[in-house]
Parts: sequence; C-alpha cells; structure tokens
Amino acid sequence: MLMHQLKTFDFLTGETIPVNKPYRWTSFDVVNKVRYTVKKHLGIPKLRIGHAGTLDPLATGLLILCSGKNTKQIESIQELEKEYSGIIQLGATTPSFDLETGIDQTYPYEHISIENIQKAAGNLTGEICQVPPVFSAIKIRGRRAFDFARKNEELHLKARNVTIRSFSITYYDPPNVGFCIVCSKGTYIRSIARDLGIMLNSGAYLKSLHRDRIGHFVSKEAFDFDALLNHIIEMGKEYSEL
Repeated sequence: MLMHQLKTFDFLTGETIPVNKPYRWTSFDVVNKVRYTVKKHLGIPKLRIGHAGTLDPLATGLLILCSGKNTKQIESIQELEKEYSGIIQLGATTPSFDLETGIDQTYPYEHISIENIQKAAGNLTGEICQVPPVFSAIKIRGRRAFDFARKNEELHLKARNVTIRSFSITYYDPPNVGFCIVCSKGTYIRSIARDLGIMLNSGAYLKSLHRDRIGHFVSKEAFDFDALLNHIIEMGKEYSEL
C-alpha cells in the first residue's frame, strides 16, 4: 500500500493492521519492531499489541497486527480460512520440512509427472490427518516444539485434523512444484510438502511460502512493513510540531 494511502493510527484505542511480513523476520519480531517504533516516535510507553496467526521466519506475506481493544479480535481472526502460494521442491528432505535446516536425504524424482502430482494433491484435499513439524511453535510441556528440535531432543507430536479446501498445482518445472492452497486454521504447509513427497515415492520440502489471504484480508492490500514503520515515524514528527 502506498504511503499517501496510509491513515493516522490510534494504537491505544485499537487498530487492526494487515502488513506483509518480510523474509527471515519472525512474527514476534514484527510485533516487537512496531511496538518499539510506536513507543519511540509516538510517545506511547505501554501498548497492547499482538498478531493473529504465526508465519514461519522463512515465509512472507500477510500478518494481521491488532492493538488496544482490537487485540480481542485476535482469536476470531485466527479462526478464519487461510490461502497460501509457494514452491515445493521434490527430490530431497530436510528435518524442518523447509530451508531452515539443511538437506538430510535425497531421492529420485525423474519418475514424477504433473499428473502424478495433481493426483497426490487431490488425495491431500478435504479433511486430512496431519502431523505438525517438530520445528514448529506448538507448545509442549510449556516449551515450543522447535526448542526440543534445535537441541536434538526426542519429540513426538500428535496428529491433528485439518481441512484443505483446495490444493492447486500452478506449474511443474522439475524439481519445483508451484502451488496454491486454501486451508483451515492450524494447517502446516511444510507438512503438506513432506506428505506430498511421500505420496510421490520421493522426498519433498517447502522451498518458499507466501500467505496471500486470511479471511477477507488479502496480502496485495496489506501495508508494506517498511512503509508502515516510516509512516509511524512521520506521525511522530507531525505530533511534535503541534
């Protein structure tokens, strides 16, 4: 969204702000940076602010920030349907199911056709039982699952039911598979990538991921992160001149 389209925010009363998360930033990093910028440039020492739906650090796209009384909306926003696009790479696996960790095994993929992939995607559509990645933010005994995984501590996560409303293959340029997935809350696209590789008698991991939509919020109408921060800074300059 362009700078001249940005409005004046009332963070204390409450705002719901769609923003595009940068690559390699955690969702918590984004919240902290906005809180710090508001505190420094708008003179608000204490601010309730959170996000509705975690994105992995290597994912980009839509993150919903809520402040003030709008933090009460977080749970309802998290329940909304999500849409993602990205690339799955065939022929290899990683412990994290994405590029956070290095490749641990390689597999042949030359036998795989786009028809095979489309059939497997169809079998991963509907209500499915999914095992989350051990490199995830799920809390186990008061700790995040990725804390166990990064310390090589053994961890077994329970399968959960999620709904994949659609799983479209947008292109196949071996070994890369372009996709678009519409799904319910709690779906791990990295696990979809892992399961797709298994179904194709190969291996697979998530190479890139972008969240395009949460309910009626869409990435293409969300704020650029740097532009949002710059606008908060400009708001602070205007206030100081009053």
